[in-house]
Amino acid sequence: MVGRQAVPAHPARRAVLGDRRDSSSSGHQTDSSGRRHRRAGGLAGRAARCVVAYAAGRRHAGVRDLLDTADRKYRRHRGVSGAYLRGQRTGYRRAGRTATRRYQASPWSPAACPARRPRRFLLRQTDQDRGSRSRRRGSKQVKIIILGAGQVGGTLAEHLAGEANDITVVDTDGDRLRDLGDRLDIRTVQGKGSYPAVLRQAGADDADMLVAVTSSDEANMIACQVAHTLFHTPTKIARIREAAYLTRAGLFDKNAIPVDVLISPEQVVTNYIKRLIEYPGALQVIDFAEGKAQLVAVKAYYGGALVGQQLRQLRAHMPNVDTRIAAIYRRDRAILPHGDTVIEADDEVFFIAARADIRAVMGELRRLDENYKRIVIAGGGNIGERLAEAIESRYQVKIIEVNPARCRYLSEHLDSTVVLQGSSSDRDLLMEENINNTDLFLALTNDDEANIMSSLLAKRLGARKVMTLINNPAYVDLVQGGEIDVAVSPQLATIGTLLAHVRRGDIVSVHSLRRGAAEAIEIVAHGDPKSSKVVGRAIKDINLPTGTAIGAIIRDEQVLIAHDITVIESGDHVIMFLVDKKCIREVERLFQVGLSFF
Repeated sequence: MVGRQAVPAHPARRAVLGDRRDSSSSGHQTDSSGRRHRRAGGLAGRAARCVVAYAAGRRHAGVRDLLDTADRKYRRHRGVSGAYLRGQRTGYRRAGRTATRRYQASPWSPAACPARRPRRFLLRQTDQDRGSRSRRRGSKQVKIIILGAGQVGGTLAEHLAGEANDITVVDTDGDRLRDLGDRLDIRTVQGKGSYPAVLRQAGADDADMLVAVTSSDEANMIACQVAHTLFHTPTKIARIREAAYLTRAGLFDKNAIPVDVLISPEQVVTNYIKRLIEYPGALQVIDFAEGKAQLVAVKAYYGGALVGQQLRQLRAHMPNVDTRIAAIYRRDRAILPHGDTVIEADDEVFFIAARADIRAVMGELRRLDENYKRIVIAGGGNIGERLAEAIESRYQVKIIEVNPARCRYLSEHLDSTVVLQGSSSDRDLLMEENINNTDLFLALTNDDEANIMSSLLAKRLGARKVMTLINNPAYVDLVQGGEIDVAVSPQLATIGTLLAHVRRGDIVSVHSLRRGAAEAIEIVAHGDPKSSKVVGRAIKDINLPTGTAIGAIIRDEQVLIAHDITVIESGDHVIMFLVDKKCIREVERLFQVGLSFF
């Protein structure tokens, strides 16, 4: 039988290692001299076995290249010459209609690897291995199916994979799935997410949640309908981009299209940019409790009254303003502030305050920028149109769009916005429109490279501030802070809305900060002093996880800035800052209510 044939070893490798002997369940093997040693060999001195998926009984042509690459990297890392890996079949299993075979490295040889005994290391796993290992982590897992492995789906899977969830990603693009599967501990299924057979293969029979974030609104809606009708999935979340669907009342309910939560990335990004326009100089502005409290990130500059001062001087500088510094980032290192912490120039400061006090606090950290008046938007797509429609009554707005038909549409649907046909990277066009007198240039096309180039050109031609939409998260750190003042990632702006519905506990909102490394959350406290670890206790008496801080409390429509003596009551909305998003599980356990409460 084909599935039982052994893969022959390379002659050079066979000469170095000799033939394989028997192995025990403990992982020890015996070489030609009779000495026992552990299975090893592999990438960077740590690899032990290489598990490679095979389909329909055919050998994958790239396995030899994979082994050779690992071989070269090990020799370069440890200075070992000679070959040491040999692909050999160790098992055969069938998953659905796809046959898979597992390939394992040959025994480690003291002659070939004299420096030290490497650790066992999984170079690649099959989907079955990932699923079984995830299920062993505990019974409180949430089983989530994500449809779409694009920027939003991939970012969501990356956030959730490290939080002990059982994640399955479905997409038609096999290359995207392989990339995600290599990086994350998830299962992947290739196919159309709206097909019942594909959903069943992904585990829809017992899934807790379906998140449909493909690029097609119609596919997302159909997938939710199928999951509701055939599999009775409890929670269904769909990304809907077209406003024509969102404006229809009653379209999304159990009697029509059963979508529990609607996510509109364009609207989320539009609202995000609107808040940045409202506070010139801010790097990030986050709303809590429907805008009653805001978390703002600003860069501290020389000349700010608080620069060079200890934080305990806040009250003396602003006797009529209550605020709290949630975190400080200094040279990309997080600092949880205390009373004797000194704010330095170029620190990135996150503070929380009531909406009416935001400008006063910003004025203590830096010189306040003048309000924007003249705004140029590059790109008349969905985001550009929605933003222009939202701000044209307060600002002088121009849109640059290259498509003539789209220009006609925008000119008919916008009131006072000036629509210009042309390229946003056209130097002559920008000069004719007095870009040097523009207060804010916004690059909002779907092309990252075009956005970056037009932003750099506008800045050099005299635009006061520049904001750039960056779809590739890897570009954000590269461009922000230089000539581009603010880089906006639609994926990170959208991901918080999704996470708020996925996380355990009564979490009202989640916001991704610092390019996804940190988070700010709004969580509701429940219970009584006997059943809760936070209710009825002063903040100084709460055992907060390391790297977390309570910034404010929303109680009965009132914003209470958190201090050490502030006591949390049942029903309070607690706003927390997490320096590391990995702390979220500890925070959820902290706010859990004991059984005695019920």
